[in-house]
Amino acid sequence: MDAFEPLRDLDFDCSVVVVNPVDAVATYGDPRVVYPWASVTKLVAKYAILIARDRGLVSLYEPAGPEGSTLRHLLAHASGLPFTKDTPLQPVGRRRVYSNTGINVAAAHIEKAVGMPFAEWMREVVCRPLGMDTAELYGEPSHEMRGSAIDLAEFARAVLNGHLLSPETFVEATTPTWSHLEGVLPGYGRQDRNTWGLGFEIRDRKDPHWTGHNNSARTFGHFGWAGSFLWVDPKVHLAAVFLGSEPFGPTHYAIWPDLSDRILAAYSALD
Repeated sequence: MDAFEPLRDLDFDCSVVVVNPVDAVATYGDPRVVYPWASVTKLVAKYAILIARDRGLVSLYEPAGPEGSTLRHLLAHASGLPFTKDTPLQPVGRRRVYSNTGINVAAAHIEKAVGMPFAEWMREVVCRPLGMDTAELYGEPSHEMRGSAIDLAEFARAVLNGHLLSPETFVEATTPTWSHLEGVLPGYGRQDRNTWGLGFEIRDRKDPHWTGHNNSARTFGHFGWAGSFLWVDPKVHLAAVFLGSEPFGPTHYAIWPDLSDRILAAYSALD
């Protein structure tokens, strides 16, 4: 099977890297090209936040954000803060409200705890240890990072292996948090179970969805409006990243699930 057949006729450039726990198993395009990551940035930022938790610098249960909110609420999009503004749309813990503001507030909270700019902290505890040489946080921690598919895949493989985090924190980050909450998944509409972990969106039973129809319910990751995605499917020990020059739109909506299913069929290894 040609896993990358859906990409052959695209009228824009893109890069794909597929990894297993040991190495890259497939690439498409030039994985060295630097592209914006948009909201896939959140995964790296939240990993840096969780490392601060593991080092005892913060607690997930300490107040952060609106009254009644904790750092855990911010990471799980459950603080009630809206996409970009500062005034809560919902009471804390009522609905899943996807929020750039919440992630930026969480990052500012971490800056105070670690005593350095968040971009420097993230570079020191995530990017440098993983050799992500092209990765750069150039603006807001919610969506303003860029780098190559090679570097994003290095991060994806670290996540696939649970590296950099304690086992307890990793499990908490990648399993459902307040799984009963409903809300809108940007680009894919309202979901009765809009399931998230701490920073990672969880596939669960969402339909429609940007991952493959055959990705397991345990799959977690994120996609970005720059036309980017990162998913990790722990059931088949596989992760994939996609970066490109075209912002998210109907083409991505149409091809991403088929692409992911083809990747799974070609490269996965079941438990």
